[in-house]
Amino acid sequence: MSVSSNSFPVIIFVLIFLFLVTLAIHSFPKSTANTTGRPPRQLSVDYYAKSCPLVDQLVASVTSLQFREAPVSGPATIRLFFHDCFVEGCDASVLIKTRMGSKELSEKDADDNKELAVEAFDSIKKAKSLVESKCPGVVSCADILAIAARDFVHLAGGPYYQVKKGRWDGKISMASRVHSNLPQANSTVDELIWLFKSKGLTLEDLVVLSGAHTIGFAHCHHFLSRIYNYKGTKQPDPNIDSRLLKALKMSCPQFGGNYDVVAPFDVKTPFAFDNAYYGNLEAKLGLLGSDQALFLDPRTRPLVQNLAKDKKKFSQLFAAAMDKMGSIGVKRGRKHGEKRKDCSMHL
Repeated sequence: MSVSSNSFPVIIFVLIFLFLVTLAIHSFPKSTANTTGRPPRQLSVDYYAKSCPLVDQLVASVTSLQFREAPVSGPATIRLFFHDCFVEGCDASVLIKTRMGSKELSEKDADDNKELAVEAFDSIKKAKSLVESKCPGVVSCADILAIAARDFVHLAGGPYYQVKKGRWDGKISMASRVHSNLPQANSTVDELIWLFKSKGLTLEDLVVLSGAHTIGFAHCHHFLSRIYNYKGTKQPDPNIDSRLLKALKMSCPQFGGNYDVVAPFDVKTPFAFDNAYYGNLEAKLGLLGSDQALFLDPRTRPLVQNLAKDKKKFSQLFAAAMDKMGSIGVKRGRKHGEKRKDCSMHL
């Protein structure tokens, strides 16, 4: 659900810094179904205990280097995992390239996925290459993506949790199935609840997983209507802090702006995986309408308030929600899946 560009974001750091200084923010004081309607197929932490026992360490050697050399790899890969799991389940179908001459585009080329950063795909490609050199034909791209997402959460300051494994890679990747299965920048809470429920996720999972927006960036076009023409009123959204509004307008003109300019989801600690995202919502500092809506809606507001006060609780709940999301639509066996050698190509 995090938004990032195809290269390291062009960020108006000076504007953000001035905004933060002038703002002077004070310290901010279950369902188990999957997309098929069947119980999730069994995954296990030690799935590769005999066939590739060092898989976590191998992936970690890549993700740690990527995070140092290209920090955007963190939020980009977490977002890539979200986009994978919400469309066809957690099966690495988002990594497939469209075949030459194909009438159907792959998920990767869907409009909603065009801003997925190349650094995320590079991270998985490098990790897969290393794992294949040690354990050829054993570990799926889907499992490598799940492990890498966990690594980047932890590298950015978030929780470290055990990743259950045993996913096979999906055989289907269709751009036409993407848009209706992903949250949008202006989604209402009703729409978000329905979407998450369709994936076997609860209201709590919705609020907790939205906390991934504690890192990452969004391109201007995702919130332009919110700051210039909210719901057709030709006025900004009244539920946005006036100083944030001013800073966003300076970075993102209504017409003719630089497409590469982005703004951080979390204006307080944009590079740290913490719970500041929720305190921002309390202070009307949510970047997207769908973020701020979580504080405005009485069904989700109490959890936003609780998580804003308790970083440890957020970390615990986020780890559990990622584990749960990682079981959506899991494929197992050759009838439903494959083990790709090149994550971008079906066998």
